[in-house]
Order: sequence, then structure tokens, then C-alpha cells
Amino acid sequence: MEKSKENQIENKAFTEDCHKVLMAVSDALYAIGGKWKLMIIIAMARGNKRFTEIQRQVTGISARVLSSELKELEMNGFIIKKVESGYPVSIEYELLPYSQTLEEVVGAMTKWGMQHREKVKAEMLEGTSKK
Repeated sequence: MEKSKENQIENKAFTEDCHKVLMAVSDALYAIGGKWKLMIIIAMARGNKRFTEIQRQVTGISARVLSSELKELEMNGFIIKKVESGYPVSIEYELLPYSQTLEEVVGAMTKWGMQHREKVKAEMLEGTSKK
């Protein structure tokens, strides 16, 4: 009976911990998830500030999707849209200091992405050599 109570307490703690992790990952994916957000931030960190510069750098993104993603990044506090009146109107996007909190995430994803690409290449070469 004593063991059963201990197991219940351990299982509850494990379940609560799992729930916290899942909620944290869900929050992160909400803020930066999807195909484009991190790529936009990376392009902006490399000096691309105007809409067309970002679109040119982030290959494959449509203007409509870029516009939507920029709005979401602004809403989540990663970037700010600066509009300078005059003729013509000048619009630039700027990273806010909060975007720097993603450096570790981007670094880890870069490292993993390179490792994964090498793994896939090696498996493809292995597969062609067996034929």
C-alpha cells in the first residue's frame, strides 16, 4: 500500500512536469513556430530591414505571408515597424532587444539542422551504393 501511494505521488509530479514542458513548448511554437518566423528574424539580424529586402533574402515567401508574419512578430514583441512619412513613405522593420533571447534557439537549430542534413546525405549515399 505504501509503494502504491509513492507511485501515485511520483506519477502526479511527472504528469505536472510533463504538462509544464508541453505548455512551454506550445507557447514557444505559438510565438516563433511555423516555416518563416525564425528565418525572417535571421534575415533581419543580418541587416535586412525593408520589406523587399527581407522577401528577397527569405527565399520562397510570398508578400502576403511575409506581411502576416511581420505583424505576428510585431505583436509578440520581436520587431517594430517604423514608418517615416514623406514622399515616398519609408517603412522599415527593426528587431527589438527581445529578439536576442532567440539566439540560443537559433544556434541550437542551426547546429541540429546541419547535423540532420549530413545524416540524410549519408543515408542517401548509403542507399545508392547498395543498389
